[in-house]
Amino acid sequence: MVNYSSVCTSEPGYPINLVGKTGQAVQISIHNPSQYICANCEQILPDWTQQQFLWVVVVLQQSKYPLLEITAETETEKERLREKFMRFGCDVAFNLRDRGYVTDLIDPRTGYPLLSHPGPVPHDDTAVAKALLNYPVIKNKCCVLVHPQWGAAVYPSVLLSAAPPDIMVSVMKAIAPLHGWMEVDV
Repeated sequence: MVNYSSVCTSEPGYPINLVGKTGQAVQISIHNPSQYICANCEQILPDWTQQQFLWVVVVLQQSKYPLLEITAETETEKERLREKFMRFGCDVAFNLRDRGYVTDLIDPRTGYPLLSHPGPVPHDDTAVAKALLNYPVIKNKCCVLVHPQWGAAVYPSVLLSAAPPDIMVSVMKAIAPLHGWMEVDV
C-alpha cells in the first residue's frame, strides 16, 4: 500500500449523507488533495498537468457485509457497489465536464482513471480515504477501511475534479436521486 500523507484537511467539507432504497448509507465528502496526490498527480493523471486546483471527492458506500474476507458474497457485493459508484460517478463527471471542469473517477478495482489516460502509478482509494478521513485500515489480503459506524462494511471510491466544491455539491445532490440515493439529515 502506498502511504498517502494527509494535507491540511482534517474535517471533510461539504458532507452529503444519503441513503439508498435498501437502507444502505452513502457518505460523500470533498477534500483538498493529499500530499501524495499533489506530488504524483502527473503519474496518476498525466493529462492533468495544467490543473491549478484539484478537489478529491470521497464516496463511501455502506456494504451489506464486512469486506474483510474474500467470499462469493463479498465479491458480489463489491462488484455491485463498484457498479453503483461507476454509474453515479460517470453522471457526475460528464455533468461537470460539460460545464468545463476537468473531472474523472477512479475505477476502485484497478486504481486507474476511467475518463483520462492512465499514468504509470495507480490510485489507492482506501489509502486516500484513510489519509483524508483519518479512518483506520485493516491490512490483510487487501486493505480494508474501517468506518466509525459501519466498521469494515464500507466501500470507498474517489472522484477528482477541478470544479469548485459548491458546484460539485449541487451536481451530486441533483444526480443522487437518479441513482436511488436520497439525502438524509445526520
